[in-house]
Amino acid sequence: MSNHNTHHPEEIVVPDAPSIPGLAFRYFRDESDYAIMAEVFNAVSAADQLFTTSTAAAMANWMGPRADFDPHVDIYFAEVGGEVIAFGHIGQSQELDGTRLYWPQGRVLPAWRRRGLGRAMLHYNESRLRAVAATHPDDGPRVFISYALDTAIGTNAQLISAGYAPARHFFHMLRDLSDDIPLFPLPSGLAVQPAQPEHFRQIWEAEQEALQDHWGYTPATEDDFRTVLNDPTFDPSLWRIAWDGDQVAGQVRSFIDASDNEKGQRLRGYTEYISVRRPWRKRGLARALINLSLQAVKARGMTEAALRVDSENLSGALRLYESCGFQVEQRSTEYRKPMQ
Repeated sequence: MSNHNTHHPEEIVVPDAPSIPGLAFRYFRDESDYAIMAEVFNAVSAADQLFTTSTAAAMANWMGPRADFDPHVDIYFAEVGGEVIAFGHIGQSQELDGTRLYWPQGRVLPAWRRRGLGRAMLHYNESRLRAVAATHPDDGPRVFISYALDTAIGTNAQLISAGYAPARHFFHMLRDLSDDIPLFPLPSGLAVQPAQPEHFRQIWEAEQEALQDHWGYTPATEDDFRTVLNDPTFDPSLWRIAWDGDQVAGQVRSFIDASDNEKGQRLRGYTEYISVRRPWRKRGLARALINLSLQAVKARGMTEAALRVDSENLSGALRLYESCGFQVEQRSTEYRKPMQ
């Protein structure tokens, strides 16, 4: 994280690490580590039936240097005999109400689980985050935050045993694209236009404005905008942006992850980044844009579409997605624990 000193010893001491012969910890070294992280991520994804996989390029974009994140300090690895068996990382953000969120994250290869490694890494992450929090202004509540799919039984149990409590539940939904996709008219005065590069920032800022009404929203940064533009799945030709004159009224920014589809042996598109700004809500715009997006994804040869939704979204998003043919495929939980 940006307020850390990037000069550190090569080896890391994790106080309550399990007694595994040859176990050692090290910091992130260079960009070749992103491929290792993707391999671990994908092995964990397969074991825990996670919704997605990753690649070295996606990891580099997601976990690369930012104003508030230094991979050489905030990412570390557990190795046995020089082979990576787990990696951990920390992060932080702040919600609009001032609540500071501190993220202790870790992934352990399935073959090395149930030995206490994940628990030790969680404790180590929390300790490091307390040190980070000590450098922040005392301007709001401070909580540790993590998440787990219901299928990641070990992760859920570990978080609960460490004092985390469920704060929110999310649904991961799928829609079979072989079913009929009806079209719905756009509200009067609105038009869908192709997304042009000169409009990317305006489109992104419109989304951020709309998301401020969502639970847990944290203000975005320039780094977040660059992450969007550099994402390997970035494909504006799949976006469906509704305009009212020169104003963005609503959007669905779909994408297709070819690598993920290859690994999962599926043809899935994602109808994500769904938002409608306040003046244009309750007029059927989201439904119209979602179905236009479903048609676009289907036209690319996809057989299913996916999205993630807050199960308690006050705008009725869950009911909307169900009415568009989506069904709940998986559930996940966001956990929180007050920092003490």
